Amino acid sequence: MGSVFRRWVTRPLPEAAKIVTREGKRIVEWIDASGKKRHAPLNGKRSKRQGIRERATTYTAQYRDGTGVVRRVPTGCKSLAAARAVLHDLESRAEKVKSGVVTQAEADVAEHADKPILDHIEAYVAGLACKRGKGARVRVSPQHVENVCRTLRAAVQECGFKRLRDLRRASVERWVARLIDLPADAVLNASGDTVSPTRPAARTINAKLVILTAWGNWLVKSQRLAANPFEKLRSEVGLDEEDDVRRCRRAMTAEELARLLTVARLRPVAEYGRDTIRVVDATRPAKSRATWQKAELTVANIDVAAERGRGRLRPDVLERLEQAGRERALLYAVLCTTGLRKGELAAITVADVRLDQPQPAIELPGSEAKNGKRASLPLRSDVAAELQAWIEEKTEGLCRQGVGIAGIPKATAAVPLFDVPTGLIRILDRDLQAAGIAKRDDRGRTVDVHAMRGTFGSLLAAAGTSPIVLKELMRHKRIETTLKHYVDPRLLDIAGAVSALPAIGLASGAAMSGALIGAPNAACGSEPEGIADESQALPQEAKKDRGARKHRASPVFPAKTEERAKGLEPSTSSLGS
Repeated sequence: MGSVFRRWVTRPLPEAAKIVTREGKRIVEWIDASGKKRHAPLNGKRSKRQGIRERATTYTAQYRDGTGVVRRVPTGCKSLAAARAVLHDLESRAEKVKSGVVTQAEADVAEHADKPILDHIEAYVAGLACKRGKGARVRVSPQHVENVCRTLRAAVQECGFKRLRDLRRASVERWVARLIDLPADAVLNASGDTVSPTRPAARTINAKLVILTAWGNWLVKSQRLAANPFEKLRSEVGLDEEDDVRRCRRAMTAEELARLLTVARLRPVAEYGRDTIRVVDATRPAKSRATWQKAELTVANIDVAAERGRGRLRPDVLERLEQAGRERALLYAVLCTTGLRKGELAAITVADVRLDQPQPAIELPGSEAKNGKRASLPLRSDVAAELQAWIEEKTEGLCRQGVGIAGIPKATAAVPLFDVPTGLIRILDRDLQAAGIAKRDDRGRTVDVHAMRGTFGSLLAAAGTSPIVLKELMRHKRIETTLKHYVDPRLLDIAGAVSALPAIGLASGAAMSGALIGAPNAACGSEPEGIADESQALPQEAKKDRGARKHRASPVFPAKTEERAKGLEPSTSSLGS
């Protein structure tokens, strides 16, 4: 026989509460918001924090399921009669399981069918947040958990799902159709507010479908559903991502990269040495701020502006800005010569830089890598030398600060190698503008922080690096990913590769045609005398007609009407046969 009851729960101590002892028991007394005096027992001594013990506002049902296991299920009911009705339904399902009418799995599905859909989403997201990540990653990325939660909530709202019984594949397909029908550009009203959002990219829609499929698999695995209504949703309803690429990056050339590093090193100081340009504006007062502006920094004037800025700044400010410029230039250099991602570089510490071994390298911990695998990234000798000087400068700065106890500096092993700002993309945009590098090229491809990883791969490919070695340096699982997304064809010497083909002795006229046609037979041995004699014995008109046919035929693919000598292996159309 089951029962319903209100469980004891522990709550924090109310404000201005007093702890008193009555009849040997410790009781908490306080006055609530309505002015009434209330009291409740204090929680046990083993509790970490003091609090009050109260009865829950809703009832809990306790019963034995079809397998004989005692279960406690929150009813969510504040009324005793309603809680007993829920208990009656639970016991009826247990009796059906005992009698063999339904299985326990079917009973569990029926039990979860009436719960609100948001409860299942919260349970899935909570389990995902505790799940182990890829490889050495301890947890799944919090950003991924947030994206999953936001996507599921938006999907159930757009599809009108309230309970698990409402889940329908057709509703998701109609939702995808509505997303596809959205305009390519946002529709604004007269006040500038967005009336209709823009159409999501195909990759964004496919990611939503993948999340729904994973959630459906979890519902089946946790015995909340008998079957996944979203199975193979990505392959059957998903869109083709090749024709709808919203963000296409390009790689920088070696000359552009050199300009960017120069500008990044000088710009923090050069900003204070820019010339003042007068703006003629008769509508403004003579001494208004609108009558002058600072000159833009370019590659041509940044050296002069930096020298002028050094004369205007205090020594301490100048030292700080010089260090910021060196750090930024070295940060860009490490990104473009190691292929590290922005988040991975931000997690690199001084201890991860191994400069005391024959081949200097950066040891990327598996817990910080995207694929969860530890990697050793070799460093160029010039970059390693700059990193050595940078680490020594950073250590010296910590010593001057006197960090630690009794003047002992804090160990630099756990200190981040670089202070990677969250707004690095905005800093990079200003550096690109000063360096004269277009943010977007003629094909619509852009340069951002992640494009430096593509610059690393493209420069390696242009240097003749083997695709297998390139894949390992990029730390990709499939070589297709490397060659498709991280190698810029414009940086490759495609014309030079074609010019490097071996000479094939291409000539014009019928003589070349005859040479190509006769090449396969020549590989089988010298031409028999009978064929030469037969050719010489042809009448003059026949020879002219035959020569005309050879001239009209393609030098690679001969005409099918050409007469061939009998008894020999026929020529093929391939030059390599």
